[in-house]
Amino acid sequence: MRLSSVFILFCAFAVAAALSLGAAWVAAGAVEESSEREVRTELDRDALTWADVDTNGLQVFLIGTAPTEAARFQALSAAGRVVDTARVIDQIDIVDTDGIAPPRFSIELLRNDSGVSMIGLLPAATDRDQLVNDISRAVPDAPISDLLEVADYPVPEGWDDSLEYAVSVLRVLDRSKISIEPGRVIIKGAVGNEDIRRQVEADLARRADGKVRLALDITAPRPVISPFTLRFIKDADGLRFDACAAPTEQDRAEILSAAAAAGLEGKVECRLGLGTPTNEWGAAAAMGIRAIDTLGGGTITFADSDVALFALEGTEPDLFDRVVGELENGLPEVFVVKATLPKPPSAAPEGIPEFIATRSPEGDVQLRGRINSEIARQTADSFARAAFGSSTVRTTARVDETLPANWSSRVLAGLEALSRLSNGAVRVTPEALSINGNTGDQNASSEIAGLLADKLGETEGFEIDVVYQEKLDPLLGIPTPEQCESQIVEIIGDRKITFEPGSATLDSATRDIMDEIAELLQLCGDIPLVIAGHTDSQGREVMNQQLSQERAQAVVDALRQRRVLTASYEVRGFGEEEPIATNDTEEGREANRRIEFKLRRPEPVPETETTLESIEQSAPTDETLQTDGAEDSSDEQN
Repeated sequence: MRLSSVFILFCAFAVAAALSLGAAWVAAGAVEESSEREVRTELDRDALTWADVDTNGLQVFLIGTAPTEAARFQALSAAGRVVDTARVIDQIDIVDTDGIAPPRFSIELLRNDSGVSMIGLLPAATDRDQLVNDISRAVPDAPISDLLEVADYPVPEGWDDSLEYAVSVLRVLDRSKISIEPGRVIIKGAVGNEDIRRQVEADLARRADGKVRLALDITAPRPVISPFTLRFIKDADGLRFDACAAPTEQDRAEILSAAAAAGLEGKVECRLGLGTPTNEWGAAAAMGIRAIDTLGGGTITFADSDVALFALEGTEPDLFDRVVGELENGLPEVFVVKATLPKPPSAAPEGIPEFIATRSPEGDVQLRGRINSEIARQTADSFARAAFGSSTVRTTARVDETLPANWSSRVLAGLEALSRLSNGAVRVTPEALSINGNTGDQNASSEIAGLLADKLGETEGFEIDVVYQEKLDPLLGIPTPEQCESQIVEIIGDRKITFEPGSATLDSATRDIMDEIAELLQLCGDIPLVIAGHTDSQGREVMNQQLSQERAQAVVDALRQRRVLTASYEVRGFGEEEPIATNDTEEGREANRRIEFKLRRPEPVPETETTLESIEQSAPTDETLQTDGAEDSSDEQN
């Protein structure tokens, strides 16, 4: 009886143990299944599809290969939100990115009346919020549409420079497309006219400062050209266009092709514009160029519908007649041809009367030589004063009533042409008018050719030798030498270029001043600058002069190290010779120890006689004329 009771008790405990073990097993399975399901759901919510989950009791294993370290950390964080982080076992690997090529990062900024749109792929390390803030500051009140995507790869070289530059120039164009790539920026846009286009392109190029490669495609409406002019020359100096205008790309290509066939080499500027008298302008101009080539040389000028052809001296008359006849028959009816075959020169006269007007780089204008009447002289003087400024004009021209009747109109045309130049000279003779000089207008040669063709007519010959210089172009924002001189004074202000005591070694505190001056002088270019050193009167005079010379040279050397072109600079050491304050006080001596930047002013050029004046010195009538002219000149100056 007792045994059976013990057996029954044992069986009861065995059954209870089995039931407990089964319940524990079921509960553990439920916990594992629940943990796995919840962690997997959280991973899917974060789009971490690469991660897998396994469980073993209370332990949760994360398995898979993460694309980046950030993705691995994101998976661990997701699992930690649903189970205790102590239960999460990290078995995640990370992709080896060394052998994977990074994506091509690029952004396009589109600006129009609707605002600014950002489209493209951005490195994850680039501060997206800061980029939006920078654009908002560049174009205030413009809505910003952010359509950027992000890739977690290293920032490529040149990316930050390109991005910074693109944002800085976004305000320049109201309608633009700016494509940003590492180290390269492409800008497309439209502006109101050709002058604004040139100014914008110069501004954008200056802002780039060599940090990024820049590609520009800025368009502007075609200007109206009046008169619509083309002038082609072939002579001993070679082939060239003094003026070239075309209504379309196709016409321009046809013109340049004809010029190349005639032997013209190199890049040629040919303006596109409105105002052509015929739709066959390109074919007509090409026909004229071929005519000059067939003649062996000469000049042909198209000014609207007027065509003036000048052959070279010595051209065979039969060849001239044939070529001109073919040209007259081949050109559209709208054109009127005036052809001239120069006669062989007769015995040279003793002197050729001439009128010369010069305009110096400083703006001084001198009119001298011969003019055909007193009224014509007063007219030329008044015209010059209106065009160049009353205080800059000096007239010493003398009256010669034997000159041709059209002399005055040719003089005025020459003065008007000279007003288009920054500096230069115009020379009028009975046979020709020539103008040469420098300009900051790329279209000046073309405009002068059109002006002279319009004012002189198709029967008059003229020569143009005009050189475009960037430093004279007002649209490029390059300061004049005088402006550079004054801006250096402004940069220095109350500061000083200082040196270590008793030496020509620049003080470290001067570095910022030198950097600012160098930045300005790089923009000023090649100007005649004098860098002068001065000292106080302490010490021997010879030693002071030598020290001032060495200090001025040290400044030039410092500028050269900052990539300033110093070939045109002059170094002078004045020592104690030119004090600006007393040397009896410390304050005065400190003021006298200085470096000055001044322009080298040209020496006054004495007036020279023209060829005819030098020949006629001995003639009694000319002596009377000279006396009268001197009195007139004296009256004008008084």
